[in-house]
Amino acid sequence: MDTPLADRIRPERLEDIVGQHHLLDEGRPLRNIIESGHIPNMVFYGPSGVGKTTLASFIARKTNRTLRKLNGTTASTADIKAIFEELSGFSGINGILLYLDEIQYFNKKQQQTLLEYIENGSITLIASTTENPYFYVYGAILSRCTVFEFKPVEKDDVIRAVRRGFDVLSGDSDVPVDVDEETAAHIAYACGGDVRKALNAVELSFDATPERDGVKHISLETVSQLTQKSAMRYDREGDEHYDLLSAFQKSMRGSDPDAAVLYLARILAAHDLPSACRRLLVCACEDVGLANPQIIPIVKAAVDTALMVGLPEARIPLADAVILVAQSPKSNSAYMAIAAAMADIEAGKAGGFPRQLQNKHYDGADAAVKGQFYKYPHDFPDHWVEQQYLPDGVRDAVYYVPGDNKNEQAYKAYWDRIKKSQG
Repeated sequence: MDTPLADRIRPERLEDIVGQHHLLDEGRPLRNIIESGHIPNMVFYGPSGVGKTTLASFIARKTNRTLRKLNGTTASTADIKAIFEELSGFSGINGILLYLDEIQYFNKKQQQTLLEYIENGSITLIASTTENPYFYVYGAILSRCTVFEFKPVEKDDVIRAVRRGFDVLSGDSDVPVDVDEETAAHIAYACGGDVRKALNAVELSFDATPERDGVKHISLETVSQLTQKSAMRYDREGDEHYDLLSAFQKSMRGSDPDAAVLYLARILAAHDLPSACRRLLVCACEDVGLANPQIIPIVKAAVDTALMVGLPEARIPLADAVILVAQSPKSNSAYMAIAAAMADIEAGKAGGFPRQLQNKHYDGADAAVKGQFYKYPHDFPDHWVEQQYLPDGVRDAVYYVPGDNKNEQAYKAYWDRIKKSQG
């Protein structure tokens, strides 16, 4: 058959849908909604291959609605209007359920076109997206929908789908299939929680296995060749991308070199060298900072080397730098200082300048005190003299608080001694 296996075995009962226990188990809100038959407009948010399309199709059958599917990457406003025109015909008798896949690719005007029809209930919208809907879906649409998050399917649930897939193929071809637990588990692991990908692997391995003695013996070697690298779930524009980069930086910040190197390897396996370099530089400045001030030029040199030699050799200087950042003492004092200063600027507290810092040497007629009175620090002992540097609105603000590491405490002790001697 030309129809993919994943489409041929779409479940007829809720119990046959694998995964999403938090949504579909007995007593869960989404299951209760489906069984009630009163279907609201919904957004299904989650990675590919975890059952979003399957569930939408099931809901349409369960409620006797006419199912129409559009994909945000290819559909036009004319396609949307063509579905609306069906409402007055036979298709619209029980209502139309519009499944809009990848809604994040619809522009604002296209999403606005949906509003009139989903508001009056003539069309039930189920939109799906792999991106965070609160960032990518038009607010007016989102306010009229209930969002349900789908998660990667657990390995045991995928194994159940894999077994069912082999059973269907065996029945269609009238050829017994022999697949052991290790082989089925490998397919489940390699798909990375994507059931569609797992079923594609099932179909490929079935087709790639010759019949011997009236049986197809699916070998681990065959499925290993067909599923290599398929566990890598990575989209440079998607949530998975940002989750991986977040885990990378947080592992360095948390001083765990093993985890940091693992996430570096995952980034580089996806050939995303720029993102690895950028996060590494940010972490060196933000999380190590003044506790080990030489870390910044060292990491910059490692990044320059990596970008010069390219992959695969780039992994070596980057691994050096990642481990060094993870193992270094940590201080976010500079990061906190600039964040506090920016907050005061945004609040409008930090305008103007003390007169002695201005680049002018005369005063207007309205100046209460005339003269700049700037004190040149190098004319004083230890090259320091007390005078006001902050604007009047924040003259007593403290943005920088030294970290408790050796370097910053040494600087603090130095300036405490000088300021005390001149106090």
